[in-house]
Amino acid sequence: MELEYSSSLNGASFLLFELKQVIKLQQKGLSHQEIRKEVVDENLFQFEKKGRINRALPSIMRRAKVIDSTLGSIMLEGSVEMSKVLNLYAIMKTDMLFYEFMDEVISEKLHNNDYLIEKKDINLFFATKSEQSEKVASWSASNTDKLKRAFMQVLYESGILKERRGKELNRLIIDEQIKDHLIRIGDAQYVRAMGE
Repeated sequence: MELEYSSSLNGASFLLFELKQVIKLQQKGLSHQEIRKEVVDENLFQFEKKGRINRALPSIMRRAKVIDSTLGSIMLEGSVEMSKVLNLYAIMKTDMLFYEFMDEVISEKLHNNDYLIEKKDINLFFATKSEQSEKVASWSASNTDKLKRAFMQVLYESGILKERRGKELNRLIIDEQIKDHLIRIGDAQYVRAMGE
């Protein structure tokens, strides 16, 4: 699937609980239509507003599609840490801009044992991308600011950022089972982007 830059992370940041609900239904063999209907009818995400379901669901469905049955089982039966890593993988795999941020900024820092992420790092990343892409350049400043916050939120919820408002990075412990499987299915670049 050819990805293009998108700011969809604004409406759907980490959403781990929600992804797990969809994976459960996927593992039961339900079709995409059936999953969608069940999520909405049963309010499986426990959102107060229906509108939020419609905003978040497309991203969650895209993420669920890249979680195969092996990873799905790990996500449902493994530790919280394991499911956070898999959610991060699914976000990278379905969001090219976020993947490039992980690959070019976070992974570089971790490989150089630099455990600080600063505003200037994020600003520089977005400035470079808007020079390279008309699409990114066309986004409003407020959309871009929201997206920067969404990126930081994902780093925090996945465990890479130590504190919500902090700058200190953590190295994720990626379970061997997950690492081996991702490498086997040809997704080693995502393992590297997570700082391995």
